[in-house]
Amino acid sequence: MDDFINKSFYHRDKRTFWYVNNSKHLKTPVPVTVHNLVVVTVATKETDGFRRFLRSAKHFNYTVKVLGRGEKWRGGNYMSAPGGGQKVRLLKTALEEIKNEDEVILFIDSYDVVFASGPKELLKKFQQSRHKVVFSSETLIWPDRHLEDKHPHVREGNRFLGSGGFIGYVPKVREMVSGWTGEDGDSDQLFFTKIYIDPEKRKSINITLDSKCRLFQNLHGALDEVVLKFEDSRVRARNVLYDTLPVIVHGNGPTKLQMNYLGNYIPNTWTFETGCTVCHEDLRPLTTLKESEYPLVVIGIFIQQPTPFVTVFFERLLKLQYPKNRLKLFIYNQEVHHERQVSAFLQDHGSLYQDVKLIGPEEEMDGPASRNLGFDMCRKDKDCDYFFSVDIEVVLKNENTLKILVEQNLPVVAPMITRPGRLWSNFWGALSADGYYARSEDYVDIVQGHREGVWNVPYVSNVYLVKASLLRSELTEYELFNSNILDPDMAYCHNIRSKEIFMYVTNMHSFGRILSTENYQTNHLHNDLWQIFENPLVSDWEERYIHENYTHIMKDKLIETPCPDVYWFPVFSEVACNHLVEEMENYGKWSGGGNMDKRIQGGYENVPTIDIHMNQVNYDKEWRKFLLEYIAPITEKMFPGYYTTAQFDLAFVVRYKPDEQPSLRPHHDASTFTINIALNHVGVDFQGGGCRFLRYNCSVKAPRKGWALMHPGRLTHYHEGLPTTAGVRYIAVSFVDP
Repeated sequence: MDDFINKSFYHRDKRTFWYVNNSKHLKTPVPVTVHNLVVVTVATKETDGFRRFLRSAKHFNYTVKVLGRGEKWRGGNYMSAPGGGQKVRLLKTALEEIKNEDEVILFIDSYDVVFASGPKELLKKFQQSRHKVVFSSETLIWPDRHLEDKHPHVREGNRFLGSGGFIGYVPKVREMVSGWTGEDGDSDQLFFTKIYIDPEKRKSINITLDSKCRLFQNLHGALDEVVLKFEDSRVRARNVLYDTLPVIVHGNGPTKLQMNYLGNYIPNTWTFETGCTVCHEDLRPLTTLKESEYPLVVIGIFIQQPTPFVTVFFERLLKLQYPKNRLKLFIYNQEVHHERQVSAFLQDHGSLYQDVKLIGPEEEMDGPASRNLGFDMCRKDKDCDYFFSVDIEVVLKNENTLKILVEQNLPVVAPMITRPGRLWSNFWGALSADGYYARSEDYVDIVQGHREGVWNVPYVSNVYLVKASLLRSELTEYELFNSNILDPDMAYCHNIRSKEIFMYVTNMHSFGRILSTENYQTNHLHNDLWQIFENPLVSDWEERYIHENYTHIMKDKLIETPCPDVYWFPVFSEVACNHLVEEMENYGKWSGGGNMDKRIQGGYENVPTIDIHMNQVNYDKEWRKFLLEYIAPITEKMFPGYYTTAQFDLAFVVRYKPDEQPSLRPHHDASTFTINIALNHVGVDFQGGGCRFLRYNCSVKAPRKGWALMHPGRLTHYHEGLPTTAGVRYIAVSFVDP
């Protein structure tokens, strides 16, 4: 507790605070009520920061008077040079209209300020200062360093005045600004500093500084001193150097991003007890609208590098729960490799959308230019309400993503997407000094879902929604994505921040993930098959290629036993079967079915088939990965005590045709166990076929596409391939643990 408290006492009477002490400045009790307090700020335009300020003021029931609305700002740019004189002029004029001499004025900035507590605490701390005017304080002197020696020394705390916030009685504030004759572009900081360092004026007006940040916390020069304090469903900023809880937090100078971070929590925007308290405010509900009344959205799709699962991307685009006649498509495809998928999608489904514009590889447009053009398409379209930018590597699992983002009613908002198993996401929680990635204190908790909300962040990428009204007002500059030193997304976010526009990311829902495009090869027919390492389990490869019932095998007892120790279960999807067959036929180098075979060790095959080995198409590593992840767990369940490493000498696709090789004579396999996966449909693609186990006189005559037969290879399961009588039959065979 401050040492001057011993010289004073307080009387609390409802909402009135009386201050009595033995100083010569206040010789009689002076009542100060919250009704006598007025907050005055200058805002020539309504920025996102200004709206945040008003929301925090409303939270604590402050009365706010806004000056300068509708005026052009002529007060300069604080980030590059002194300025702010326009604020003093407006305040001086406003004070002339105030007749109540008992009023207390809190004059503060608003674009980068939030209240952390209410007027009761503010007035109490003001009274405790024993002065008529209290300015915020700073550790750094600005704008004239030559005045440093003229500042009074303080016993403890910050020594220099900050003009971004002060509180005082109307008569003294009026006296203080009465001498202002400067221009709008002159420095308000320098004006107030010269008053403060003048001993006579300082004494006459009775000015002091809030040196220990009890009322005001300026962040510039003090970032290491300020932490969030979570306690009893409240969030405050705490100055750990002076152990104080400031009432007002100001992101002055180059600390706007840190202010945005604190503003995600203060005042009680997010707490551990309540979660996000404002995420459902100011929404734009769509549920009551007819489909024809939905906002019109231009979806920009950007293909800038070879990317896996492009066909799946378009399948998910079709499933977005949004009226397609309220969507226009802007598709930029830089890759010749993907022309086939784009063309197929537009041919089959392009007519569903209100309009489609395609920029293909032949136009030789670079990435930044394509994004600028997409924005401009929306900007110039009077009907466009939003631009939804989506990179092709984005996997939107949530079919309501677009609806959710539109309903958030924010200037720029991104759905949080991540990369499975990593801390990568499509947003940055902070920036380094040179404008690149830095990890905020809450980044991991947000990415891992421990904190859910809608977060003000300095960078978003890959997928985000932008209001068209912004493109026609604040973001009229065409080349938003161009920079000589920054990547396009970084340049875009820099331009957004420079306009004082807030960007948000929401993790209130699960939206999806992003694909890895590293090591994606384009030299196969179905390159996605090779993605089992890059985009693997419980992810894109699995969703595309593993049977939809595979994960239910044990729970729903889907494993059948058609013959003794022969297990039958679903493993491959229709697409996997088709792609594997088509890949082999595209390769085309089928063996002749003779005994002499240079592909195998020893060069002799006792029971030959017409086949192509996995290693011939460079799929042997991927195939072993498949066996380890999807076959080995079943093996260990069905053959207790046996653990496989999924080694194999032979893994291949066999082709049976009546006029080529219709069947296979009885034999044992060179394996501990064998996997035999049917790759097409009996009765549709071929007739006949199947497998007979001679020892048990048991046959599986109706192989199911995508289902695997698993059986011991040696000793007990002597078997033969039954004749294929029509069509072409394909199976994938693996001799595991030879």
